[in-house]
Amino acid sequence: MESYFKVLNAVKYVGGTTLTVGMAFFVFGLVISHNLITGLGMGAVVGAIFIFIIGVFFVVTEEMLEKTDKGTLVVPTKSAAKIIPFKLK
Repeated sequence: MESYFKVLNAVKYVGGTTLTVGMAFFVFGLVISHNLITGLGMGAVVGAIFIFIIGVFFVVTEEMLEKTDKGTLVVPTKSAAKIIPFKLK
């Protein structure tokens, strides 16, 4: 559980820093009418959003994989047919 918070904090700080720098580049590029700096700012903002979304996705999938029951055999209580139970490793 502690590793989830570490990953989320890292994603939060990296994404936030990238977003702030990207917004600063974007506004600065608009003020001085420089297309290259404006494009870099837009790219940094989109990159920050992707970093955050992918980081949250990794945390959610890791948590879901940890909480699933693996190797559990489900056998019906009333067996109308001939069911041969087997063991999973």
